[in-house]
Amino acid sequence: MIARERVYVALGSNVGERAAHLAYAVGRLARLAETRVVAVSQIEETAPLGPIPQRPYLNQMVLLETGLAPAELLRECRAIETERGRQRRVRWGPRTLDLDIVRFGDRTVRTPELAIPHPELAHRDFWLREIAELEALPVTHG
Repeated sequence: MIARERVYVALGSNVGERAAHLAYAVGRLARLAETRVVAVSQIEETAPLGPIPQRPYLNQMVLLETGLAPAELLRECRAIETERGRQRRVRWGPRTLDLDIVRFGDRTVRTPELAIPHPELAHRDFWLREIAELEALPVTHG
């Protein structure tokens, strides 16, 4: 039996069919090896962050249980973004799909590629609301 950790992944999209991009990401996360989707938050629309004018975002939080290591999950998240046409050109710019690992069990990770807990967690009220929504759900096993 593989030890699995509870992981919160934030989804965001503000280009193209935003809701379809989020749904695609949830489906792809559910198909990752050693991983299952435990719950998903409601979708909410938020104003864009940063200095670049752009459309509002649709955001959603996904609670996973995974046996993947943080770096493996990051690679998978970036692959999912790329599948939906994500191009990393401008920091804080518009994106078809953005997946951020927000929390990974009780771990703290600090590498050039990945910071867990996500350094912006305390500054994104919508992430805090979405995590609270997921934490309020009954725990299921399966």
